[in-house]
Amino acid sequence: MLGVAMLYPLIWMFSSSFKPETEIFTSPSFWPETFTLANYVEGWKGLSGVSFGKFFYNSFFLVSLAIIGNVMSCSMAAYAFAKLDFAFKKVWFGLMLMTLMLPFHVTVIPQYIIFNNLEMVNTFWPLILPKFMAVEGFFIFLMVQFIRGIPRELEEAAEIDGCGKIRMYWNLILPLALPAVITTMIFTFIWTWNDFFGQLLYLSDINKYTVALGLRMFLDAMGQNSWGAMFAMSILSLVPLFAIFIFFQKYLIEGIATGGLKG
Repeated sequence: MLGVAMLYPLIWMFSSSFKPETEIFTSPSFWPETFTLANYVEGWKGLSGVSFGKFFYNSFFLVSLAIIGNVMSCSMAAYAFAKLDFAFKKVWFGLMLMTLMLPFHVTVIPQYIIFNNLEMVNTFWPLILPKFMAVEGFFIFLMVQFIRGIPRELEEAAEIDGCGKIRMYWNLILPLALPAVITTMIFTFIWTWNDFFGQLLYLSDINKYTVALGLRMFLDAMGQNSWGAMFAMSILSLVPLFAIFIFFQKYLIEGIATGGLKG
């Protein structure tokens, strides 16, 4: 029953996406009395001359770079914390953990001022650049816990074969930490795809809008609410999230469970 209650809004939205605009809030039935695909056609046309396909393209572009940035930067930082020795290592690790308790809204204004001075507002750079600087403490901590569990004997064998630190990271640590890496990719995809506040803050050109911003436009375009088109595009926007979870749930569960058990 609890599962049905949680799925009710999604089922209702899916059903409503096939109903005419006048039937959405008047018909109590889940099954449309008049089945139509007009909402999907109308929604895909987009608004202000920009199709919804453009919003999907922008979202996938943004998500792809965010995943690359988070995986590379966070895995390198995690490798350093887990396996390398450097000055004040425990202090820096503690400071990194403290960032997990720092609310995002505390840093919004300083970050906006910095990017505004760099003339990067209304570009994708403010949403992409931080990902390449290992700013996601959660992913670093997750990978540190996983990498610490890699046997030291494997590293010693690699050192005997002449592996340096960079080669060991690329050829040994990264492949063995695959569950944690995929977990990072999945969460980065979900968080970036669903991000509304950051994209609303930095993007003002409709040609750079993402799916999250595109959906909002159906509620205030010309003072009219296009509920049917919005529900249809909302369903399409959920398809990549469901696909990612279904295909990679094994690695997601393994990455979280194994990373959480490592001490």
